[in-house]
Amino acid sequence: MLTIKYVVEKYWLLIVLGSVFFIGGCQDKLSKSSASNQYVAPVLFNSDWQFINSDIDRSWAAIKNETLWMPVDLPHTTRIEPKVVNNQWQGFAWYRKKITADKSWNQKKIYVDFEAAMNTAEVWLNDKKLGSHLGGYLPFSVELPANLVGENWLYVKLDNRDNAITGPKPLKLLDFNTYGGIYRNVWLRLENTTHITDAVAANKTASGGVFVTYPKVTDSESFVQVKTHLVSANNNLLEIKQNLYFGDELVTSVKQSVSGNSDEIENTQTLIVKQPKLWSPSTPHLYKLETLVMDAGVVIDKEVTRIGIREFKFQHNQLYINGKKTFLRGVNRHQEYPYVGYALSDAAQYRDAEKIKAAGFDYIRLSHYPHATAFMDAADELGLVLLDSILGWQYVSEDPEFQNQVVQTCRDMIRRDRNHPSVLAWECSLNESWMKESLIDRFTQAVHEEYPGENVYSAGWQEYGYDIYLQARQHRIEHYKTPEKPYMVSEYGDWEYYAMNAGLNQDKWQNLLQAERSSRQLLTDGEIRLQQQARNLVEAHNDNFNTPAFGDGYWVMFDYNRGYADDLEASGIMSIDRLPKFSYYFFQSQRDANDFAGPLAGGYMVHLATYWQKDSSLTVPVFSNAEKIEIYLNGEQLGEALASEMEAKHLRYPPKFFTFPKFVAGEIKAVAYAKGKKVAEHRIVTPGEPVALQLALDKSSIPPQADRNDVIFVRATLVDAAGNNSRINLGEVQFGVEGDASLLSPAKVLTENGTATSLLQLGSDLSKIKIRAQYKNIRADAISLDI
Repeated sequence: MLTIKYVVEKYWLLIVLGSVFFIGGCQDKLSKSSASNQYVAPVLFNSDWQFINSDIDRSWAAIKNETLWMPVDLPHTTRIEPKVVNNQWQGFAWYRKKITADKSWNQKKIYVDFEAAMNTAEVWLNDKKLGSHLGGYLPFSVELPANLVGENWLYVKLDNRDNAITGPKPLKLLDFNTYGGIYRNVWLRLENTTHITDAVAANKTASGGVFVTYPKVTDSESFVQVKTHLVSANNNLLEIKQNLYFGDELVTSVKQSVSGNSDEIENTQTLIVKQPKLWSPSTPHLYKLETLVMDAGVVIDKEVTRIGIREFKFQHNQLYINGKKTFLRGVNRHQEYPYVGYALSDAAQYRDAEKIKAAGFDYIRLSHYPHATAFMDAADELGLVLLDSILGWQYVSEDPEFQNQVVQTCRDMIRRDRNHPSVLAWECSLNESWMKESLIDRFTQAVHEEYPGENVYSAGWQEYGYDIYLQARQHRIEHYKTPEKPYMVSEYGDWEYYAMNAGLNQDKWQNLLQAERSSRQLLTDGEIRLQQQARNLVEAHNDNFNTPAFGDGYWVMFDYNRGYADDLEASGIMSIDRLPKFSYYFFQSQRDANDFAGPLAGGYMVHLATYWQKDSSLTVPVFSNAEKIEIYLNGEQLGEALASEMEAKHLRYPPKFFTFPKFVAGEIKAVAYAKGKKVAEHRIVTPGEPVALQLALDKSSIPPQADRNDVIFVRATLVDAAGNNSRINLGEVQFGVEGDASLLSPAKVLTENGTATSLLQLGSDLSKIKIRAQYKNIRADAISLDI
């Protein structure tokens, strides 16, 4: 456990970050084995890059002679943006990294694998161009020349300007931001001439790398089929072995000998698993599949794949997971963080996922593009079902280059993500874009070619052609007819409360509704409007049960920036800084107490959706998954909160309400009971004037990650004499940091509902980092905190 101690200096509050251990995988080191053909693990290649950007397309000669390179580590964004992005940087960015060849690389094939870079990329080694890539959300690889010697420079040129071939709309008309840079991980991969291919780079239909499917899934016995694709450069007899582990225990193993006398080898083996532990949102059991390629007993290549044995199947248009009928309560997510855009660490990706699980969701639509592999890994671990989506938003073109590009994107996304147990279906569809049937046919053909077999599903917002029909509630209101196939409410709860335009020209903002009625409410908009957002969500989520939908996705989890607007899109149930609104607790209340909720939540809960101030409504919504809620005011029991049948008759746990006879300052308390026993409580106290600051790191099960370019939120909350949140908005808090870390947010940050949030980027030494926060002349008492 990492211990954080708070140290008080005059007018300042300090956090000191002590030593930290890694959880998750540590950075791989290159093997120093004397065996020239022995397997070498890939190396994380994120450190010691250099960067420069330019508004103009500079010549190769100018870039080579440039001296003003800035040292950076990856993931990296081309510019630190303000919290509200009203002029996102677009242009050309160059990255370079020195590669010093090692003798152990002789006779190896050398690859550099990019998880993603925005948006078009060209790669050079020294003066030689190695390749290019189009599209900013999926991986690509380049092969370096054989037998490298001495020092070499790898150059990457990026262009994140609007692109008619990749789409979507130009940034000035776009509902989200695309940002820039090498914003995901890069890996150095050394391979023997005979090796397992990369699933995307191999560019082979239903093949490449390791491809795992499940021909049979039952509680008593399941089949795990593994297709392994090799390139071969010798005539030796090879052995391919599949080891399946649950934790550290070897469950089963199979092996097969194959001749290496072919340029390519495709080998299929089946493991039989008795009494398997099946993957589901409530039981996200994961196995480790180890694929070994051996030559004369020497492991010359290895691939480790985390898998979950599960079956997604539709019967009568309803979803069954491992034979159990399941409704997926879900949400849409944009991958954006404040200031750094898309450049999230793997740990930050996990923190987002665990917040979504804790909020009561079991399903995420990855809108509107492929998200990071690290986020999908987290979804596998936490039991979050995913709808995997290609890039698209209100843009389609008849240009053959565009159509070829988006169909290839569909194929590459499936190849990258097909082994994730969390993926339910493939949204190879251009979101909210009217596509011709010929293009839909190409998309659906690509899905079923890339992932042949039963229980494989394409998804799209047009009913024609797709296996799953996606429809937003705002479109349903005017255009609904009972679907004849599995139906998912792709988005709901935002646009229908914001504008009367239910069509595809969202940037026109036609017939806007009153702001007080909208679901777009910032934390600073106050109690009444945040209660209105929650009321909208209750109504809309309840209405979804009037359809045959097998699941729904609220729009959206986190507030986010938009290219076409100079404010935050604030329909998130959490702020862009990942602070909860009342709506967060409504969704949390819809999860059964005995269901798995991840590391941050679980069990019974109750939440009073009020700040209990002089201007508060006397009727207070209460969100809970318990049977009975008793309400207290300053220690006196006043009665029981009751549900309203009119509000949410389809919900298992409809909100309850309690009306106080009058406002009396002090503490109100909700006590929840189940089966006659007290199971949860929540207190709200009328706030007083702020007298102190409380400083804390973002709540997470993942501690700060040293030497991983981690980013983490730091909270400074203004509290009164009793330690209660002051609820003050727009109070100016100044942050400072010492040690191996830097502030990505401005030094001065305004409070939202009493809390100011800064974003910290960590270095490699956490032992001496100190974070300061100051509000006027307030000084804080010393506190300590474990995370």
